[in-house]
Amino acid sequence: MPEGHTIHRLAEDYLHRFAGRSTRVSSPQGKFADSAALLDGRVLDAADAHGKHLFLGFEDTGWVHIHLGLFGKLGFGRTPAPPPADTVRLRVLNEDHYADLRGPTTCTLITEPEKQAIHDRLGPDPLRPTDGPDRAWARISRSRTTIAALLMDQKIIAGVGNVYRAEVLFRHGIDPYRAGRDLTPRQWDAIWHDLVDLMREGVRNNRIDTVRPEHTPEAMGRAPRVDDHGGEVYVYRRANMPCHICASEIRTAPMAARNLFWCPGCQIPS
Repeated sequence: MPEGHTIHRLAEDYLHRFAGRSTRVSSPQGKFADSAALLDGRVLDAADAHGKHLFLGFEDTGWVHIHLGLFGKLGFGRTPAPPPADTVRLRVLNEDHYADLRGPTTCTLITEPEKQAIHDRLGPDPLRPTDGPDRAWARISRSRTTIAALLMDQKIIAGVGNVYRAEVLFRHGIDPYRAGRDLTPRQWDAIWHDLVDLMREGVRNNRIDTVRPEHTPEAMGRAPRVDDHGGEVYVYRRANMPCHICASEIRTAPMAARNLFWCPGCQIPS
């Protein structure tokens, strides 16, 4: 499932290609056909992201709420657009660009109050300028749940996925099994601001890189990471490999329905 930086990048991509211009909107698959007919010919005038939720605003008609889920894909291209595949749930098209959405968990036309209700149930997002660490800390600081599980709870903090969870805990030397209430305010503040920086970088580069300059392949004289997800990381998907810092074997275990990765040498239980 895409992490929050990808959704914010997609919002920027929509704005760059379609904002302020009338668009053709269709649903070749048919599941969004009635709503597409309402939007066809209207101007896309806003795009918003909160965590893993994407919202496209069309004048006074409402918002298209998109959640890609595990299998959703969004692809952009230049015109002339090819004939859409039958699997395309939503196509947005203008004279220069097209965007095809396939296989999302959610693609629904909603009202402004319905959009606000989604925001209200989500935790703060490190990539939303108006959000900060305090609301998440109020819940984390009282919780017996592990910090690794709390970071994946979108009602507590929105947009963090399996990669950012593993990597930010490594970067701060925090045992993923530590209870939320055992973190200090200073540790949480550092985690939050690190997520802000890392995820902003993810939006800019459209990939996740979490290693510090002194730990890049060039600085350490090691081979670059070879992985479909790309990006240089410390522990994510590096199970049984040596830690870049202490050479301990990276471990993995299931947690919150995903595989957790951590270094027992650098993330020592307190």
